Amino acid sequence: MSFLSINNISYTYPPINGEFETDENGNPIIPKPIFDFFTAELPGSFTSLIGPNGSGKSTFMLLAAGRIKPQQGNVTLFDLDIANISEEKRNEAASFIYQNMEFEQDDPVEDLLKQVYENGYHSEERKATADFYNEVIKVFELENVLNHKLTGISKGEIQRVLLAFSILYGSKSIFMDEPMFAMEDRQKHSAMAFIKKYSKENNVPVFIAMHELDLSKKYADNVLLFYPDRRMDYGTPEEVLTKEALEEAYGVPAAMLRDTENLNRNALKEASETLNDLSKN
Repeated sequence: MSFLSINNISYTYPPINGEFETDENGNPIIPKPIFDFFTAELPGSFTSLIGPNGSGKSTFMLLAAGRIKPQQGNVTLFDLDIANISEEKRNEAASFIYQNMEFEQDDPVEDLLKQVYENGYHSEERKATADFYNEVIKVFELENVLNHKLTGISKGEIQRVLLAFSILYGSKSIFMDEPMFAMEDRQKHSAMAFIKKYSKENNVPVFIAMHELDLSKKYADNVLLFYPDRRMDYGTPEEVLTKEALEEAYGVPAAMLRDTENLNRNALKEASETLNDLSKN
């Protein structure tokens, strides 16, 4: 059984509210396809998605997890046509978390975590003891936020809760889009080490998009490097994350890549803070 097969897909984001943006002359701006007759087959592993903003990483994971449907072709995950199965089967096959997920629940964090765990796909044998649940709480340092609501904790704390959700839910695969940019460095390392261990011990493929090259080099089994022209390179970090490839993908000298990473993370933080401010008004 293959893990992820992408078969001749095309996908272009539809216009907002049914209308295209227009140029200075009033002519509609027709968006370019994100993927155009794209085919690939990838094994299940702990895989880091690397590349500049706008290169297609998020769209790739949304398609792979069945959260959006290609206009042409199909995507199979565990040999399932992931966009054309029931929501329950899709959630069992893949969970998806992203940096600005919103929740309407007003329950304390602990109640939400337990609901996710109890209603998820881990074995009843695992759920019968509190060992695994307690380990997740400890690894993601959630002891001090269990009695708080999600609206009353920091962005970094919310991200640690989301990571816990993804593990406690127990889907057969996990897709994560920039899930830890607001966390402290030591928390990122702790989270990556645990997620990699969980992935290997439970045979759960994990695809995680992030801008931290050092984390990808240290923890990822494989890397999927996205170029602005939609080309991709796949292989081990040593094979893919070469100086030449990174400079081509990001369009800056290798010596400036760390500055680029910081700019990307800061942009994500600012966008997240803006959304939080708007939601409070």
